[in-house]
Amino acid sequence: MMQGLVIRNTGSYYQVKTAEGSVYDCRIKGSFRIKGIKSTNPLAAGDHVTFDLTPEGTGLISEIGERKNYVVRKPSNLSKQLHIIAANVDLALLIVTINHPETSTTFIDRFLATCEAYCVPVKIVINKMDRYTDDEKEYAKDLCYLYETIGYECLTASAATLDGIEKIKELLYGKITLLSGNSGVGKSSIINAISPDFKARTGLISESHDKGMHTTTFSEMFELDNNSYIIDTPGVKGFGTIDFQKEEVGHFFPEIFKESQKCRFNNCSHTHEPGCAVLEALEEHRISQSRYNSYISIMGDSDENKYR
Repeated sequence: MMQGLVIRNTGSYYQVKTAEGSVYDCRIKGSFRIKGIKSTNPLAAGDHVTFDLTPEGTGLISEIGERKNYVVRKPSNLSKQLHIIAANVDLALLIVTINHPETSTTFIDRFLATCEAYCVPVKIVINKMDRYTDDEKEYAKDLCYLYETIGYECLTASAATLDGIEKIKELLYGKITLLSGNSGVGKSSIINAISPDFKARTGLISESHDKGMHTTTFSEMFELDNNSYIIDTPGVKGFGTIDFQKEEVGHFFPEIFKESQKCRFNNCSHTHEPGCAVLEALEEHRISQSRYNSYISIMGDSDENKYR
């Protein structure tokens, strides 16, 4: 029996790294499923596993260690199942761009809510600052103000000029950090800027759609040093939440949850009820319209089975 860390999923097998630094190609033994989780992939980068070596030198995974957390998204083609992006994450960095391509606040809020739901600390990085007009830089500043007021640290960076890269590096040491974001926001470029040794795949932006061409199919883990890892995730066009009960959605928006304590009814949906403190805070601009719109959007997921 051997133990190791899943560092890469290629679809047909998993690459598992042992504490001694050896990497083995492993498959899952038999019909391996994780209790209580209906997912398209039973294992993800960041999972701790137990495996046996075969005479051919490959591994058969027989057991998965308990997860402290994981990050999921809903695949567009399998509405009843979730896709686990990564497991046992110490920090998630959501890479966003103001333009080239534009990251919507709905996407940001869905990612933040998912991290809240699965107990993953998260920070926002606004990339490509060297490419923005004065108005776009002003909007970036406003976005930082909005999210920092709620409690999410925001950083600005440029993988091209290396501005802000050192500060990102400081956040990574001693942690397993997930990098996520829309296709084309520059996740792989940031990884290459942090350490050129990683040689993460970078993709061109499709000019016609201003979207990134998908270059990463599965999550992949890069080792910064013995205790520091970065997980590069596939660029996602949308972020569908899953398994959120309607009455819980407000819990994953810190400012809405805080205001909801003052609502007249304890089962308030914050949509129409009299004495709703959330609607009052929205009226008084203590909750932003964009955040409230995202809240309503997630509330509608279970009704419309939609994907964003």
